[in-house]
Amino acid sequence: MSSARVDYIAPWWTYWLHQFPHVNLRFQPLDHTFKPQEENYQQSLIFLGCVAAAGLGVNLLCLAIYLSCLCCCRKDEEEEESKKSNSCCVTWAAVAAGLICCVAVGVGFYGNSETNDGVYQLTYSLYNANHTLAGVDSLVTGTMGGMQSSLNDHLSRLGEIFATRGDFVQTLHFMQQMSDNIIKQLLGLPDWEKAKVDLAAIADQTAYVEYYRWLTYLLILILDLIICLAACLGLAKQSRWLLTTMMVFGVLTLILSWASLGADVATAVGTSDFCVAPDKFLMNQTKDIISSDIVHYYLYCSQTLPNPFQQFVLQSLTVFQRSLTTMQIQIQGLLQFAVPLFPTAERDLLSIQHLLNSSEASLHQLTALLDCRGLNKDYLDALIGVCYDGVEGLLYLCLFSLLAACAFSVMLCAIPRAWRQIANRDRDYDDIDDGDPFNPQSRRMTSHHSQQANMHSFCSYSSSMGSQTSLQPPAQTVTNAPLSEYMNQSALFGGNPRYENVPLIGRGSPPPSYSPTMRATYLSMTEDQIRHFGEDFRA
Repeated sequence: MSSARVDYIAPWWTYWLHQFPHVNLRFQPLDHTFKPQEENYQQSLIFLGCVAAAGLGVNLLCLAIYLSCLCCCRKDEEEEESKKSNSCCVTWAAVAAGLICCVAVGVGFYGNSETNDGVYQLTYSLYNANHTLAGVDSLVTGTMGGMQSSLNDHLSRLGEIFATRGDFVQTLHFMQQMSDNIIKQLLGLPDWEKAKVDLAAIADQTAYVEYYRWLTYLLILILDLIICLAACLGLAKQSRWLLTTMMVFGVLTLILSWASLGADVATAVGTSDFCVAPDKFLMNQTKDIISSDIVHYYLYCSQTLPNPFQQFVLQSLTVFQRSLTTMQIQIQGLLQFAVPLFPTAERDLLSIQHLLNSSEASLHQLTALLDCRGLNKDYLDALIGVCYDGVEGLLYLCLFSLLAACAFSVMLCAIPRAWRQIANRDRDYDDIDDGDPFNPQSRRMTSHHSQQANMHSFCSYSSSMGSQTSLQPPAQTVTNAPLSEYMNQSALFGGNPRYENVPLIGRGSPPPSYSPTMRATYLSMTEDQIRHFGEDFRA
């Protein structure tokens, strides 16, 4: 039966997803047929979600091992040697994570839009099909009601009026037979009431779920983008509290990405199982509601294949049309010959004529609605929306989840390294005295407060045994020194030229807060000062 389908071909990605292993929670292989009501088939889709959960566990385990090695296995000497290379590594990792995250968000927006378009086309087709079936049911019910109630009432009154004329009464009996024949043909048509209710409920529920699915993914995409930008900002600003916050949110987003991946894969596989053989599933679902010939007629709508329902519909509508035509001829005859003799019968005859005209209009509408082309078009539009746009969008969302998981994994690897480097830098700064001129922070503070001319350098201190004036250098030595050399010496030690700095240079006694590197630099500068100012300032 499926080989006769020439107007719908399932896309290749549905066949690829259809080949995914279907295993229940007891690890038993199952048939790939779409059976959403069966528990084993539901377990096979849950199993795919469990595979994604296992991937999340492996990802978190790898991150935990990496962070443990980073915290426990690094040595201070190796850290000093690879400080520059680690900084470059962190920078490139942040760049890679940002690029991957931006690509993932773009793919996610496209996939979310495609899925929403496919589901919208599905619901639109379902509403159209429901409108068609409701129209058929309304026309059949209205025509039968008019024939059974209104026509019988008019014929009863005309029978009383034409009681004295047997030929007129015989015409009325003939019209009653035609009316019963029309009702019989209408009763032979399928009852769409139950199918109409099911289609409307499915369309409403699908639209409701899709709205919240689209909104949820939109919020996830925005959240991923915000976290990525905030993490890059924290790396640029070297803010430890911001990096710590983004690390916590990164772990939560990583879990959310793997969860969405599992849900998307399970939904895509289940939808693909339906798209590979949709006709078979629908015929199995409607076999207890509508005849299989009727379903086959509307699903395939082939003019070359014979269908018993098509022949039955054509025969019923033909009998309907002939009965209406015969009744209209009889009414025309009674209006021409009976009204001059029975003027009171004119009103009922005109009412019957109007009822027959409206029934004929309903017949033409019913013929158009019962034609298979309308419902078949809605059916094909729904399949294309679900199996092409819908499944394609789900694949893009799966790709988004994978890229987002990779991006946040790289980010979670880079943030601890950056946090460690920031901590090391702050510890180095804490080891240096605040008044040390070689401390970059002290230099920045000096430049901001250069207007304070009385600021003391790191070598300025007063002794309890004497005053600063006792340490003044000889006047002839200062006047003989070149001006440029004196200014360079003054700039190196705080910026303001003071005589109290000069004798302290030659003492070779730096403050005890000096680090070894600063001490060596200080001693080298002391020798330069000795060469500039001579032996008079040697301690």
